[in-house]
Amino acid sequence: MFTGIVEAVGQIVSISEVGDGRGFRIAAPTIADGLRPGDSVALDGACHTVVERFDGGFDVQSVATTLGRTTLGDFEEGRLVNMERALAVGDRLGGHLVQGHVDGTAHILSIIRQNELVLIDFSLPDAVAEVTILHGSITLNGISLTVNSLPSAGVCQVAIIPFTWEHTTARHLGVGDRINLEGDTIGKYVRHMLGAPARAGESGKDLRAAWGYQDERR
Repeated sequence: MFTGIVEAVGQIVSISEVGDGRGFRIAAPTIADGLRPGDSVALDGACHTVVERFDGGFDVQSVATTLGRTTLGDFEEGRLVNMERALAVGDRLGGHLVQGHVDGTAHILSIIRQNELVLIDFSLPDAVAEVTILHGSITLNGISLTVNSLPSAGVCQVAIIPFTWEHTTARHLGVGDRINLEGDTIGKYVRHMLGAPARAGESGKDLRAAWGYQDERR
């Protein structure tokens, strides 16, 4: 479990083929000493297991499913990645509950500076849109962010403060770039338990019927 507060930015040193997956060697001098084989670490929001540690960095492996479901399949040597170690009991929950299970990828639609803030609009896959609400939480490349607005169907906007902009890979994003998204964990479980319809545009009557309410307004 993570909290979406990026601890450091690492760099992909080398990439190797491991069966139908890939191995990544990552330079991460600021957090490497606090990791050991078997520990969990999030890379751009995707949870991985440390398989080896070396001076100033560590190795992880990604299976084919992860490569296909996230942006990791596009990684090249030299790429910068957001990193966060798993929470320990007693840690502050500075962001929100993040599992490190990427729900899908999206594309950056626009990046606009507004005074000190940076507003980023991006597309929302259906699986994430279903659990995304105004002023709720969403994880973008491992960064815990608040939904600033939902300008239109399938589009989400977040506002990034200067500190987050400077201390994550957000400042390297460009229009058209692909990003990892994880929807709010609590929202996903509520959605599943209620068994609500998953298609956008359904009426309140449709939702009430799916949730077992009788529509008495006739």
